[in-house]
Parts: sequence; C-alpha cells; structure tokens
Amino acid sequence: MEKRLIYADAAATTRISPYVLEKMMPYLTEQFGNASAVHRIGRTARTAIEEARIHIASALSCKPDEIFFTGSGTESDNWALRGICTETGGRKNHIITSSVEHHAVLHTCRYLEKQGYRVTYLPVNSSGKINPDDLKKAITTETALVSIMYANNETGVIQPVSDIGQICKNHDIPFHTDAVQAVGYEKIDVNTRNISLLSVSGHKLHAPKGIGALFIRKDTPISNLLFGGAQENNMRPGTENTAAIVGLGAAFEKICSDHEEKTRYVENLRNRFEKNLSENKRISVNGACEKRIPGISSITVKNADGERILLMLDLKGICASAGSACTSGSSSPSHVLKAMGLSNQDALSSIRFSFDDNNTCEDIDYITENLINIIRKI
Repeated sequence: MEKRLIYADAAATTRISPYVLEKMMPYLTEQFGNASAVHRIGRTARTAIEEARIHIASALSCKPDEIFFTGSGTESDNWALRGICTETGGRKNHIITSSVEHHAVLHTCRYLEKQGYRVTYLPVNSSGKINPDDLKKAITTETALVSIMYANNETGVIQPVSDIGQICKNHDIPFHTDAVQAVGYEKIDVNTRNISLLSVSGHKLHAPKGIGALFIRKDTPISNLLFGGAQENNMRPGTENTAAIVGLGAAFEKICSDHEEKTRYVENLRNRFEKNLSENKRISVNGACEKRIPGISSITVKNADGERILLMLDLKGICASAGSACTSGSSSPSHVLKAMGLSNQDALSSIRFSFDDNNTCEDIDYITENLINIIRKI
C-alpha cells in the first residue's frame, strides 16, 4: 500500500499549478526566442512578457512600467534596499525595518551597516506586530527608507501596512514591503497603502522557482540592480526568462479571478486545524490574536523538541517545517519567535504548518490526529 503524503509547507514553496504550467509550456518549447530579438519569434516572447507585466500590475493596482522582473523575492528585497541606499549616495544614512523581517531584508541591512548605514530594528508585541507609534519616533531627517514586511513568513501575522505607508508618505520617505507571503491572499493596492516598492516571488504563488518581481513606484529614487543590456528599462539587464515570467503572470491572473474563493477555502482549513488542536493544553498558536494570512499556523508545543516532532510527522508522510525554509538546518531558535518574547526552548518547540488550496479537510484531520498522538508519545 502506498504511503500517504501530505504537504503542509506551502509557505516554503508551492507546486506549479496546471494552469500556470500550460501557459508556460510554449515558451519552453517552440516559442524559445530571445525577447530582445526583432524577428517574429523574439517579438512573440516580448509580447508574452509584456502581457505578464500587465497581469501583475492589474493585481497590484499599479502601472505595467512600474513592474520589474527579478530572479526571486530575495533579489527584489536586496534591490529595494541597496538600490535606494546607492541612489541617495549616503546623503541619508538611516534605515528602519522590523525585528521579524525575512533574512533577505535583515542580512541586507547588516551588510549596509558595515557600509556605514545606521539601522533601527523596530520591536514587535507578543503577537509579532509593530506599533506604528514606534515607527514615528524612529524617523529622523536622515531616514532613507522604511522596509516592513506585509505578512510574516513564519506566523502569517499582517503588519499595519496602511498606517506605515501613510506615516512614510507624511515624511516623504520611500516605503518598501516584502509581500511574498501576502500576495494571493491580501488584496493589495499599492496606491491606497502608499507603498513605494513591493517584492513578490513566484514559487509562493504556484508559479516556478527562480522568478520574482519588484514594484517600483515611478519617480522613486533607486539605482539599477545590474549593468549590461537594456532589459527591464535598463534597470535589471540580462536575457529574460520568458517561460518563468509568463508563469508568474499567469499566477497573478489566477489571483485576480479566484482570490476570495481561495482565501475563504484556505482560511477554513487553517481554522479547522487550530480547532482540532484547541483542547490540547500543551499547544499554543503564535500570533493568534492578530489578523493573519489564512495559510499559515505557527504552533508551540510546550516542553517538546520541535525537530523531533517534525521527523516523526515525516515518518507519517506529513511535510511541515520549523519556520522559514531559508534557515533550514540551523539549530538556532527562530528570530521571529524570539522577538515575540518566546524563550529559546519554546521557540525550538515550535512548528509551522502552511496550507494552500491543494490541501483538503481530510488532510487536516490526518495531520492533527497524528500530531496529537506524537505529542502524547513524547
């Protein structure tokens, strides 16, 4: 009998959807042209890229020429932070971020600190949310950029993005948000939220790995990422990955068509998961008091070894994670949970389950039944 396999790690990556793969296939086969070429195969590729740009712009309520394709969400984050700092030329040398950011932001900030920039890391409350008043107090005349993620990749907690955007607008400071986890569940209007730069990643949206995008509001002072050809309006040169770009565009097209249905379905799965565990006194849900994106549930199992639980779940065919996939293999406790006030032991006793519309209620019941049995055994 084939072993059951349930994937509950969608926040780490998602499978390519059949719709996205179908849209990509022509550009992996007969439509292989370089989008910079003037012949008909090249023009076909160029048209496909611009159509993808339009789909993404439509989902974010921005202009197509404000969307720039990158190789990943990490690249987008790096470009946003380093590009702004390079363009200011050190005239403003202060950056504000939060203590619970993805490492693509935190490690870039640490690099910039070595270059002479001063970085303020805003604290969060016990649910993982920043206080906008702390942001107001941190801003100085030297502040070049504010970078606060939209939704946390470990807990799913949504930050007060509209408040942050308004504060930044009032002070004429560019506001960047890593929206990698939020896109697909949150309806994001970059204009009403006063967002200057926004990062996305394809493999969180049922598109392929190795493709991302950065929204850059027109007139935002930012330097180009690389030097080379004229691709991406001279800002991010290099021959375009047409198939992957088409896949990202198709994923955004789906977001616009089935956003509410998908969000409601996945939220019901997460609520079912947490309800099934609610009577177990050893289990607590991290960030449960705040608004969260629907797919993520971070739990702490009191006085347990999170890694051991993950291995035992894996033996039952259940795939979950200890937190961010980018820190896999690290024995250190999650910086996100530590910032929320958890002890080292509790942070190491935590597990992230993340669901998408490929999961079912039967999957949820199978996961919780086995998880409860494992906790009893240990």
